[in-house]
Amino acid sequence: MTGVKIGSKRKKELQKLQKTIGYLFNNESLLNQSLVHRSYANEQSTLEVYDNERLEFLGDSILGMIVSNFLFNEYRKLSEGELSKYRAKIVCEESLAEIGKAFHLGEYVLLGKGERSNGGKTRNSILADTLEALIGAMYLDGGMAPVQRFVLQCFFSEGRFEKVPEDLKDHKTMLQEIVQKNGKEPIAYHVVREWGPDHDKRFEVQVLVGGKVIGTGTGKTKKEAEQQAAFKGIRGISKETE
Repeated sequence: MTGVKIGSKRKKELQKLQKTIGYLFNNESLLNQSLVHRSYANEQSTLEVYDNERLEFLGDSILGMIVSNFLFNEYRKLSEGELSKYRAKIVCEESLAEIGKAFHLGEYVLLGKGERSNGGKTRNSILADTLEALIGAMYLDGGMAPVQRFVLQCFFSEGRFEKVPEDLKDHKTMLQEIVQKNGKEPIAYHVVREWGPDHDKRFEVQVLVGGKVIGTGTGKTKKEAEQQAAFKGIRGISKETE
């Protein structure tokens, strides 16, 4: 696998990022690799440069395992279904992107010209994927112990996700109940856009109540995008009734 060359300017950027995330890589090339978006790799016609998607695949699995293990041990009274719903609230594109923004990952990710001009550095899907790739790179570099510290610090410190939500119902169910209380207008979910290769699809879904769009969500699956759309729909309804 050929990595992107690390010049003096890039090296300073990577050192700054390592200070921000609180982990010093033994192999900086792994860190750099985790920041290579496929749009950048595709533009390097003279070099065989690989993107961060394999690291993202690894990081996604590791992240899910660490969060699952934490919830299993910390919340012994929750059922399997409740644990799954709680994990889904934690490990979703929106929360991953929020953490990515806190670390300013958009400043370090390598994007193609088109992706840069289209606001890729602030796009939730790219920030979420990059964070997962970073977790995969950290695991390969230092093993499970530093990754576990990093993940728990990111997701369960400063009050983030420490309190179990009183209502672990999924957002689609919650929206259905809210709408039924206010009338009988039909709820519909429509996929308005999908993109990406088969192994890394992205979906954009709108939720409509009575034919009116009340929320839009994106995700790696239609179900995840529908949940995010429902969540934003609930938030919009709540603001209207304030």
